[in-house]
Amino acid sequence: MLVTLEGIDGSGKTTVWEALRDARGDGFTFTSEPTDSWYGEAVRRSEAETDADPLAELFLFTADHADHLSSVVEPALADGDVVVSDRYTDSRYAYQGAVLDGEVPRAMEYVRGVHQPWTRPPDLTLYFDVDPETGAARSGATNKFEQASFLSDVRDNYEQLIDYDPERFVRIDATQPPEAVIDAAEDVLDRVLDDA
Repeated sequence: MLVTLEGIDGSGKTTVWEALRDARGDGFTFTSEPTDSWYGEAVRRSEAETDADPLAELFLFTADHADHLSSVVEPALADGDVVVSDRYTDSRYAYQGAVLDGEVPRAMEYVRGVHQPWTRPPDLTLYFDVDPETGAARSGATNKFEQASFLSDVRDNYEQLIDYDPERFVRIDATQPPEAVIDAAEDVLDRVLDDA
C-alpha cells in the first residue's frame, strides 16, 4: 500500500510523517519528495531560485519522482511494505499547476499528463488542511512556494484533486494542536490497514 501525506506548506504533514516513522517498525518504508538524490538536490536548487524557469522546474520534479518511484517506492511495495511518502505527485499537480497557471493552458491537467507515464497512484492520501495564511506563517514564508497568496492557489488545486478522487483522500483538520493531528493521522492509517 502506498500512503501519501499532502498539504500546503505549514500544514504539519512532515511533523506527522516523522511521528509515524518513529512509531512504526518493520513492514514500513518512509520516504519523501523531493528526494535526497542528486535529482532532488537539483529540485531544491531550483526552488531557491526566484527566477527559475517554471517548465524546466516541472521536469526536474518529474525526473526526481521517476527515480524515486523506480529506486524506492516500487521495490518497497514489491517487498510488501507499506510506503509512506511525505509529498508525492499531488504536490506536483497542486504546486506546479499553480506555478504554470497562465503559462500553459489547463496547467494542472498538463502537469498530471506529464506525470502519467512515470507514476503509481497512491492508495490513500492524508490531506492536512490549513488556511494559506496559517500555512505561510508556520512555514516562515522563506521561499517562493511559501507565500500566502501562492498557497491559496495551491490549496484550490488540492481541493480540485480531492473532487477528482474523493475516495482516496482523507481530510485532516491541521489547525488542531500537533498531537491531535498526529492522533487523527494514526487513527486513519490504522483503520485503513486493518480493513486491508
